[in-house]
Amino acid sequence: MAVWLRSVRKFRQCSRNELPNKQAWTRVNSGASSGTLTRILTAAILIPAVIALVWWGPTWLVAAAGGSVALLALLEFFSLGARLNLQAYRFWTALCALGIFFQQWAASAAETSVIRRGVFLTDVFITERTSAIYHLPLDLVLFIFVLGCAATVFGSRRPLVDALGDIGISTAGLVFIALPLSAVVRIHGVGILGPKLLLFTLVLVWVGDTAAYFVGRSFGRVPMAARLSPKKTWEGAAANLLGSALVGVALFRWLEIDAFQAVVMACLANVAGQAGDLLKSAYKRGAGVKDSGTLLPGHGGVLDRIDALILAAPVVWYYFRFVLASRF
Repeated sequence: MAVWLRSVRKFRQCSRNELPNKQAWTRVNSGASSGTLTRILTAAILIPAVIALVWWGPTWLVAAAGGSVALLALLEFFSLGARLNLQAYRFWTALCALGIFFQQWAASAAETSVIRRGVFLTDVFITERTSAIYHLPLDLVLFIFVLGCAATVFGSRRPLVDALGDIGISTAGLVFIALPLSAVVRIHGVGILGPKLLLFTLVLVWVGDTAAYFVGRSFGRVPMAARLSPKKTWEGAAANLLGSALVGVALFRWLEIDAFQAVVMACLANVAGQAGDLLKSAYKRGAGVKDSGTLLPGHGGVLDRIDALILAAPVVWYYFRFVLASRF
């Protein structure tokens, strides 16, 4: 009888210990499935809208949309900085960020673009009165930003001990987010080839991110950068690179460029994009948060969604400008 009672007690004790583990396992899997579905639904809504904007919208509208996205990303970035007691000059930085996007649109409108061998697209609507404004150099915009930061320091009541950090977070937002992201405007402004080239940039980022997400979740074993992002693996990074390379193979005829050049451009942009992803993870890790924001369900914040595009877009722009443009 005593042996039977001990057996019953042992059985009941094990049952209580095992039940919470099963419930936790169920909650984890249910949450992961729900998160994946939310992620897919958000992408299904945003992607067609972005494609329509790029394909049918004029460059000035792309610049306006890009500037708006940059502002949202900047606000999230500044919120991360605020957790570290770094108070950015938000209004002035946002104003200069919009100035960068305007300058990039103006530059794309004012410059002669090579469309194909022997065919050039030259701006025809700039008058002598407005040409000085349209040719406003980018370095002048950055210099105006520096002067404004100096004036803010001198005229602000903030403690001077905070000036260095506040200027630093403001400058970091402008240089690490707004400036490289504005390359999407230059890409779109390359005449009739621009929308194709920008869609190529977006698709290689989207496909690479999607491949990394699913392959990393299913087969990822070797951490890529455990200190920055524990969930990122080398298997996911390889799938990311392969996905972008396949985009180059699939779209080179559509772009009317050599297959090798398309793959090289896609791979270089992918590597830069993955570096941007890790850089964003460093921001979040330093601020002690999981996501930069909550604006996009399943994706986190705007900065979480465009982190790869921020560095991938300049690579595509400069590769086209210095390597491919002369071959058309």
